[in-house]
Amino acid sequence: MSEGFGLVVRFELRDQEAASAFDALCSETLKGITQHEPGTLAYVTHTPIGEPLVRVFYELYEDRSAFEAHEAQPHTKRFLAERERYLTGVDVTFLNAVARKVAA
Repeated sequence: MSEGFGLVVRFELRDQEAASAFDALCSETLKGITQHEPGTLAYVTHTPIGEPLVRVFYELYEDRSAFEAHEAQPHTKRFLAERERYLTGVDVTFLNAVARKVAA
């Protein structure tokens, strides 16, 4: 089994209009992830209950190399460049897997 590498990202959005545009950007980005990133095991966007202007991403990769491949993709670069206009804050926590079960 490979080492596993993940991250949790909390995005704070300016307002509801920014949240809607950010969600659309996320949907577009997810298409590229689904089509071009076999090493991305999970990429999930959440809205915390009671926090409509917050999005939390959970990302799981086969290993650090798969994460680096994700970061190098055109769809990811576009997301990183465009997201700033919608945000008031970002908090990233990187994770190394200790134990895991991933659906096949």
